Parts: sequence; C-alpha cells; structure tokens
Amino acid sequence: MIFVCKNCGGNVVYSPEKHSMFCPYCDSVKSDERRDLSGGEISVCPNCGGEIPVEEHTSATQCPYCDNYMIFNERVEGAYAPKKIIPFQMGKEACKNSLREKFKKFTFAPTDFLSEARLDSMQGHYVPFWFYSYDTSCRYEGEGTKVRSWRSGNMQYTETSYYRVYRDMDIDFQNIPVDASVQMPDDVMDLIAPFHYGQMESFKPEFMSGFYGEKYNMTSDIVEFRAKNHMQEDAHKLLKDSISGYATVSPGRREVHVKSSEAEYGLIPLWKYNYQYNGKAYPFYVNGQTGKIVGIPPISKKKVWGYTGTLWGCLTIIMILLQLISVWML
Repeated sequence: MIFVCKNCGGNVVYSPEKHSMFCPYCDSVKSDERRDLSGGEISVCPNCGGEIPVEEHTSATQCPYCDNYMIFNERVEGAYAPKKIIPFQMGKEACKNSLREKFKKFTFAPTDFLSEARLDSMQGHYVPFWFYSYDTSCRYEGEGTKVRSWRSGNMQYTETSYYRVYRDMDIDFQNIPVDASVQMPDDVMDLIAPFHYGQMESFKPEFMSGFYGEKYNMTSDIVEFRAKNHMQEDAHKLLKDSISGYATVSPGRREVHVKSSEAEYGLIPLWKYNYQYNGKAYPFYVNGQTGKIVGIPPISKKKVWGYTGTLWGCLTIIMILLQLISVWML
C-alpha cells in the first residue's frame, strides 16, 4: 500500500511533529488516500518501476529512485498484523539536534561525524516487539533479625531476635517488551528503553508511511524467556522492597506462579544512524519517542596527534619561558 495526497498526488507520510499525515509536496495535512498495490513483484516500485532492495522481513521501505514510501500489505496483515504501535514522536531534524548536542564536546570525533550530509542518512525504523503481560501470585519466605543493645553498669548487652518473614502478593505485569528482530542487538534495545506506553496506540498502517519497517522474525514462544527473566527479577525486587524494619534479612524460599499470560505483537520507533569510519561501522540508535541515544563515536587519530603536538608545543614554550626567566633573575 501507498498513501497519496488527494490534492497533488504526492506521497503522504506521517509527521511526528504534527502527529498527523502530512504531504511534504503541498504541505497538506490529513489529505492522504490509501492505495493498495495488487499483483506484481514487491521488489518493483509501483510508482517508477525501479528495483527496490527488499529483505526477507522488510514490511515498509523507500524507493531509492523516486523516494516514495510503501508498505507491504502481506507483512502487516493476517499473522503479521501488529496489535499496537508507539508512533514516532521525534522527527529526523530533532534527532540530528539531539546527536549534535550530545557529542558536541567530543573533541576527538572525526570532523564529518556530525555533518549535515552524514546525519541526513539517518533512517526511522519500526522495530518488531512482543509485549508480555502476566498475572502472578508471588510468595517469599525468609528470616529477619532485630538487634537491641543496652548497657547496665560496666556490661554491654546485645540481644538478637529472629523472625520468620513471609510475603504473599498478587502482582500484575503489563507490557514487558522483548524485541522480535534478529538484526537488532538485544543489549541495544535494553539500553534504549524505557518507552512510555501511555502513548501506545492501536496499529494503523498510516503510522508507517515515511519510515522503514520490519515484521517479527522470532515468534513469541522463542523470546519469551527474556520477558520471564525480567518479570521474575522485578517480582523478587518488589517482594524484597516490601520488607522493612529488620537489621538483616536472609532470603529463603521465593516463588513466582504465573496464573495467566498474554503476548501481543507491536512496533516501537527507532532512528538509526550508521556512521562509517576507516572501514568500520559505528551504529547509533535514537529512541524515536524519548530521544535517548545509544552509541560510541570513533576517535580520529589525526585529531589526537594534532592535539598532542599542540600540547607538547605549549609545554615546550612554557619551559623555554621559565628558563629565560630563571636566567634573567640570576
């Protein structure tokens, strides 16, 4: 499918700034009209006939020749239909400014690292996620101590009392996220969290126009272990935090029983900036909702040696001046 402008026929995209569909050709808002693409190869642009690079799990992409964005119906419908989506809240320009602000004091980055030409290559991607919800019954048993000290005459007394500590809590976990993309590094997706799920909406393909997308390539049962690990860690922390007033607490039995669970498929917004330097890739990721940045810039050896030479030159001048002063004072 593709979204075209009723006024000028241009490709309409979703604007994070306007929170609406927007035509960048005639500046119309909410002038979009959906056109489904029937028949033909999905790797051929229906607008210009150009060859489009489409990978196995690509669900939305841009034609490299006419720049039109298209969404592949069969990869966002049926078994691959997302239930929910967090639409992009930050546009490309806002992400460029965030990167410049974060790394402007990084003196040894290559000169073109934050150049307009380089940053303009940034792409917005919708990453597939599974969201798990658990209704749990949690129990905790342990031993707590309370210590009392007092002095009588010349004697110091200490009394230690032991208590059985017991907690029984029902905890409802909602929307524990786990990415369903083989290509996305798990540690990056963990670092770029959190997301504000209050801005999550029911899926509409309009949100994907103007961005790249990927359908899930790992089913919910394959990655659920990660959600369960997060859930159990949080459950144990909540149980522990509910205990207070003891000098020490020694944990005993801990149980987390899942009474019911649910997994829903959704999409999360992410900006990707792939910077190439000396034949090596330096990927940067920007949370498309909050603007949080993950990535480490490369170090320019030329700049390091340049600054080192300048520093030694300054030190040499200082030493010469000190020697001249000492000679003059003699």
